[in-house]
Amino acid sequence: MPRSANAKIQRERPAARPVLSKARGAGKAARTERNCSVARTLDVVSDAWAFLIIREAFFGTQTFEAFRAALGIPRATLTDRLRKLTRLSIFRQVATPGSQRREYRLTKMGFDLYPSFIALMQFGDRWLTAGKAPPLTLVHMTCGCESHPYVACSSCGEKLNARDVKYRDGPGAGRRPAKAGRNTRRASDGSRFSLGRPSSVSRALEIIGDKWSFMVVREAFFGNRRYDKIQSELAIAPNILTDRLSRLVASGVFHRRLYQNAPDRYEYLLTDMGLDLYGPFVAMLRWGDRWLAANKPPLALKHLTCGHDFFAAVICDHCKKPIIAADMKYKLTYDPKAFGALGPRSIS
Repeated sequence: MPRSANAKIQRERPAARPVLSKARGAGKAARTERNCSVARTLDVVSDAWAFLIIREAFFGTQTFEAFRAALGIPRATLTDRLRKLTRLSIFRQVATPGSQRREYRLTKMGFDLYPSFIALMQFGDRWLTAGKAPPLTLVHMTCGCESHPYVACSSCGEKLNARDVKYRDGPGAGRRPAKAGRNTRRASDGSRFSLGRPSSVSRALEIIGDKWSFMVVREAFFGNRRYDKIQSELAIAPNILTDRLSRLVASGVFHRRLYQNAPDRYEYLLTDMGLDLYGPFVAMLRWGDRWLAANKPPLALKHLTCGHDFFAAVICDHCKKPIIAADMKYKLTYDPKAFGALGPRSIS
């Protein structure tokens, strides 16, 4: 079990408080939630099928039948997700010369998800391989080295740590009406993330891919560790909060600490493993700020180590250059054909 760590992002001034407003035409209060670029990113990738399709696209899959063969996904489901991802501008459709077949190719917005996937992959490699070798090793063709990228400050290039960051409200700070149904839905079947080829990204999303699990972990980074405080901030149903906290303790993200007797009450502290989710979180925040925040990021982050505002950059641990999909090759510990998948071919 990872040891507990009493740390959080430091805030420079009070953050917005939870608000329950009367819904128009309704007799009960409507729940609101923080404006959050990480949540907006997870709205895209927390759907297991959408995530798997994007992952296969990073490995070179472009046609309907190739996606279906790699994932065993029902035709109707695949049609729906490809339509959704095209509407969201993650994919664009391209006609194949001399054929009626169309290909689905990642857009610039879609390719820009790659650093977030790599940040999640590195987390999964560190914590979720059960002592086995990771499914793949990255080779950064820019420098020719095996690469273990990390999430760094865009200003000084140093690896980011939650203890070394302060946040303040950005121009997009505030609250918005919560999406209908989010406060009552059950956790999805996390095993679906692991369909197809082995993937450390999939293992990471089995833990935080559920939206409620993510929001509970996010509140820990904001310093909210106690059940009542988390429930108040999220306006989450008690049975759902209890379930998510239990799952996150069991997975090693939180450690429970007794702070009151008669009745017993606990606070939930991020473990070292939990704190290590900070890198993927701020990588996803960067993507959400860039593509979904309309130039109004909800948070501004300052790196205390260098004293500058920053955004998260996923960089090679050897040459310190940013990681982009076009510059990466892979050494695989599995054969893609065994999973009905296309490449990438493993390099020697």
